[in-house]
Amino acid sequence: MTDVLDELVSMSRVLGDPAMDYVILGEGNTSVRADRDTFWVKASGTELAQASRDGFVRVRFAPILEAIDGPPMGDAQVKDLLKSCTVEGGRAPSIETFLHALCLGLEGVQFVGHTHPPAAVGLLSSQRSREWFAGSLFPDQIVVTGPRYAYVPYADPGLPLALAVRDAIRGFVARDCRSPKVILMENHGVIALGATPREVLNITQMLVKVCRILAHALTAGGPRFLTAAHVDRIDQRPDELARRKGFA
Repeated sequence: MTDVLDELVSMSRVLGDPAMDYVILGEGNTSVRADRDTFWVKASGTELAQASRDGFVRVRFAPILEAIDGPPMGDAQVKDLLKSCTVEGGRAPSIETFLHALCLGLEGVQFVGHTHPPAAVGLLSSQRSREWFAGSLFPDQIVVTGPRYAYVPYADPGLPLALAVRDAIRGFVARDCRSPKVILMENHGVIALGATPREVLNITQMLVKVCRILAHALTAGGPRFLTAAHVDRIDQRPDELARRKGFA
């Protein structure tokens, strides 16, 4: 029987496949909930394309989440904390372990994939990136990636970024009363949140398509977003809800 770590390894290899153009070298990181108290996360310095079981470490949620809500920490303190919360695996956890702990704590989220697709980072590095991602362009975008995204202003990778992600998630949940499927990080990358590896892969693939279509729209006079009524209709249509379940 395949366990969640094997599923995470397989998902990571797909996200890291050079043909997908989501990451290069050691970019990106992934995670999966192991049990109530721990999760697996990519080890620092490893490559998604070459993912293997020994390229992941299992860490405890509690100290990571406590650090996010605690006083500021320096680099040395963060390094010591990541080491102390590791319960399995001989490598250091990714510096983005903090944001993975937050995401895996959301309702319905079991797998997380963070990547740096050029199609997305290019737009997220533009002057009006928040505006460009404020609307939906086509129905399948809504079905797969959700009607809205959580948006994170640029923050230093590591604990500062996790704090910014926490604030963006809180704002999203307060407004939409559900977990986001996509988190956009300014000048950095994207996070796909799913119940299964397949859902994370589908969300990432669709989001990259969204970015490519948006880039084309920007060269042809600007995007024409669907109306709020159309977005809500697609989001709640019974047939589209059934399709959404199928994509997970």
